[in-house]
Amino acid sequence: MRRLLIVIVLALGAGVAQADDNSSNGMLYIGAGITRDTVKDITATNGDLNSTNWKVYAGFRPISLFAVEADYIDLGSQTLNGGSGAALLAGAAPPPSTHLQYKAFGGYLVGFAPIPVPYLDVFGKIGAARWTSSGGTYLPGESSSFFSLSDNGTQFAWGVGAQLRVGNIGGRLEYENFNIRSTDGANVVSLSVFLNLF
Repeated sequence: MRRLLIVIVLALGAGVAQADDNSSNGMLYIGAGITRDTVKDITATNGDLNSTNWKVYAGFRPISLFAVEADYIDLGSQTLNGGSGAALLAGAAPPPSTHLQYKAFGGYLVGFAPIPVPYLDVFGKIGAARWTSSGGTYLPGESSSFFSLSDNGTQFAWGVGAQLRVGNIGGRLEYENFNIRSTDGANVVSLSVFLNLF
């Protein structure tokens, strides 16, 4: 029985090794790209934040079907000025403004679909995002806030995407989603390039 188990494990290991072409996949990779971010229904500003920003990421893919990955995403910033133009024309004091900035660090387990198409990877990922929001409400002419709006938290995160690779370089299109307190969550679409280091 023990010999049979050893033979099965060796056969499976050989199959995985044959399916894995790490010379084309690369075990360690880094990437960077642009993002289109939406943070919806922000309580502090009573609106959405839609912006174009950037992200960086790194991953380790020991076999073709799985990888672990970490990323940093700049989710953008928003400034909302209070008051109305009519009040300003009437000589009223300038209203305070509210400024918020969001960013997130994520860690993921990535699963790649075993599709028989050369140079193409389709993947899904699950993990956690550590988000932070910083900012406050400012009086006109003041550099420090009189009311801080900073917050942070860790939430379940997921994503899906596809990538094309030729040699050690490739391009990736993906979607990521996670919750942020006092909002209706973050939706991130990114287009990036990556480099397989080895």
